[in-house]
Amino acid sequence: MLKIAIIIISLILDGIFSNILPYIPGNLSIFTPLLTLVSIIIIYPLYKKKEKDYLVTCFLTGIIYDLLYTNLLFFNGLLFTLLGLIIIFSIKNFGISYIKLLLYVIAVITIYEISNALIIIIFNLVPITFNDLIYKIIHSLLLNVIYAELLLLIVNLLPKRFKKIDIN
Repeated sequence: MLKIAIIIISLILDGIFSNILPYIPGNLSIFTPLLTLVSIIIIYPLYKKKEKDYLVTCFLTGIIYDLLYTNLLFFNGLLFTLLGLIIIFSIKNFGISYIKLLLYVIAVITIYEISNALIIIIFNLVPITFNDLIYKIIHSLLLNVIYAELLLLIVNLLPKRFKKIDIN
């Protein structure tokens, strides 16, 4: 239940921040919200040996994100699932700690932004330069790392009956 609550709150906050903060090429905000993406990183440790359930959650979250925010049906569903696989691989091989989770957030947001830029370039949707991509990655990281830290703090403050792991 905690996992679903985190995802729903993140989806709602994504919508609120997307409407408040400007998001027009050439007028990008200092904060670009990808809070739902951050939430799928933070909830993975709560799935304790249920990788298939986690990947289904990533896919469904991506589909909902597509329907609400991007109109690219199945693109984010597939991308969130791919990012979920990267998260599983990273946590299994490198472990989990507070600092490592923040590094995973940075890596996943960077991969997500590069993937979006590649789709934009491939389908020639809008002109995008390397400088635009770097600007968008840096500004995506600001708000999302802060959100990840707050979410980690909240999850760590919850009683043990609501969570299955401790994040060091």
